Amino acid sequence: MSTLVIGAGVNELACAHALARAGRRVLVLEERADDARGAPDRGWVPPQLIRSFGLSPRELKVERPDPWAAVPLPDGGYLELWRDMERSVDAIRRVSPRDAAKWPDFCGRMRTLARLLERVYVAPPPDPLSRDAGDVARLAVLGLQARLIGRQGLEDLLRLIPMPVADWLDDWFECDALKGVLGAAGVTRLQQGPRSGGTAFVLLHHHVGSPAGVFRPPRSNLRQVLAELPGVEVRNRAAVARIRVRSGRADGVVLASGEEIAAELVVSGADARRTLLDLVDPGWLDPQLVRSLAHVRRRGVVARATLALDRPPAWPRLVEAPSLEYLERAYDDAKYGRLSRQPYLEATSVGTGAGGRHPMEVEVQYAPYRLADGAWDDARRRALGSLALGILSRYLPDAGATVERVESPRDLEERHGFPEGQEYHAELALDQALWMRPVPALARYAAPIDGLYLCGPGMHPGGGVAGAAGINAARVVLRDLRRAPGRGKS
Repeated sequence: MSTLVIGAGVNELACAHALARAGRRVLVLEERADDARGAPDRGWVPPQLIRSFGLSPRELKVERPDPWAAVPLPDGGYLELWRDMERSVDAIRRVSPRDAAKWPDFCGRMRTLARLLERVYVAPPPDPLSRDAGDVARLAVLGLQARLIGRQGLEDLLRLIPMPVADWLDDWFECDALKGVLGAAGVTRLQQGPRSGGTAFVLLHHHVGSPAGVFRPPRSNLRQVLAELPGVEVRNRAAVARIRVRSGRADGVVLASGEEIAAELVVSGADARRTLLDLVDPGWLDPQLVRSLAHVRRRGVVARATLALDRPPAWPRLVEAPSLEYLERAYDDAKYGRLSRQPYLEATSVGTGAGGRHPMEVEVQYAPYRLADGAWDDARRRALGSLALGILSRYLPDAGATVERVESPRDLEERHGFPEGQEYHAELALDQALWMRPVPALARYAAPIDGLYLCGPGMHPGGGVAGAAGINAARVVLRDLRRAPGRGKS
C-alpha cells in the first residue's frame, strides 16, 4: 500500500494527505530543505479541501489585503479598490463617474462566470470526447450549470473566453488606471500582453474564489499547515534522479544519492516534461506525446525582489500598471528577450522583519528567462533591483527603501524548482487549460505508464488554486485503485 510523492509543495502535500486518509502509506520526497518552501501560497483555497482535512480558521490563515490594490494615478494620489463594493464605487467615481456606474454590474457578471469555473476546478476535468459514463455525466451536469447562468451569462462566457483582456475591458471602462489593474491580472505570469487572445480567460481564472469586485487571489499558509498535519512522512534533501519503470510499470525511484526506494505508486509534483522526459526513460512513451511535451510553453517572465523599508507603506499592495498600453509596451521588450524598461510591478507589504524593518515583496513582470544578449548574472540582478526600487521610490517617500534580494527567473528555477522560472509549470494559456492542461493526453493526471501520476501546478486547474491539482490527482488515483484493486491504474 506504499506511495511515493515527489515534491513537498502545496499540491503534492494535498495529494499525499488525501491518499493517506484513504489508507495509503505515503512517503514524500522533497529535493530542497524545508525552509525553501516557506513562502505563502497565492490562490483560492477551495472549501472542499478545507473540509476534507478539517482545517480550522485558527490553523489556516488567509490574508486578504484591503484595499486589494492601490493604483497610482498620473496626477497624484491612488485609485484604491476595496473588498467593499461601495467603497470601490466611491473611489472609481472620483476618476470616472461613468466607470463607477458600471462597476457593480461588471463585478456581478464576472462573479457569475467565476462560480461556474469554481465547479470545474474542484474535480478532474471531464474528457469531452470520452464515452466513459462518469465523464458523460459530468459534462451533462456542467452543461446544466452553464444553462443556469442564463442567456446573459452564456453570452458573456462565450465572448470572454477567447478574447484579449484589453478588448473585454475596453468594452466596459474608460479609465486607464482601472483597466490597467484589471488587465494585469489577465497577463500575470504569461509571456503575452493584454492584446493577446485568451487573456480575458486568465483574468477570470484569477477571480475564482474571490468575492465580487476583488481581482487578486488571497495568500495563505496552506502548505505550512499541510506540512504539519500527521499521517504523512516527509524526507527533505531527497532529490529524485530517476523513476524506476519495469515491465511498463512505475515501481519506485532512485535518489541522487543512489538509494533506491520501492513503491506501488509514484505521484510526481514536478512538471510533466521533467517527470516524463528526464526522470523517466522517454522510450516508454509514444513519440507523439514526447513531441507534445517538448512544446509545452513554460516561459518564465517574472522576477522577484525583496525590499526593506524603515516604515510600512500606506497601502498593502501597489500595482504599477497604469494602462493597457503600458502593459503592452512592457510585453514588447520581453517578446524580444529584453528586460522591460518599464515593467509591470506588484508590491506587497508583508509585515515586520529583522531589525524592525518592513519587508516588501515585489514581483517584476516581463523579465524573460532567456535574455537575447547574455545571461542572468549579478550585474543584471542588481540592475533589476535598482529598476524596481527606482519605480517604487516614487510612492515610498522618505521610507529608506533598500534592495535586500533579487531572484531572476533562473534563480527561481534553481532555488524553487520552477521550470524556466514558471511558477505554474506550464503557462496558463487557453490551449494549456482545462482538459488540455498541460497536453490532452495527460489532462487526467495519469501518465501513460501504469502506477505513475502527476499532481503539480502544471495540471488542471493550474496555479492560483491552492492544492486543487493535488486533491484532484488523489481522486483519480483512488478511483483507479477501486477499478483495479492492487494496481495503480487500469
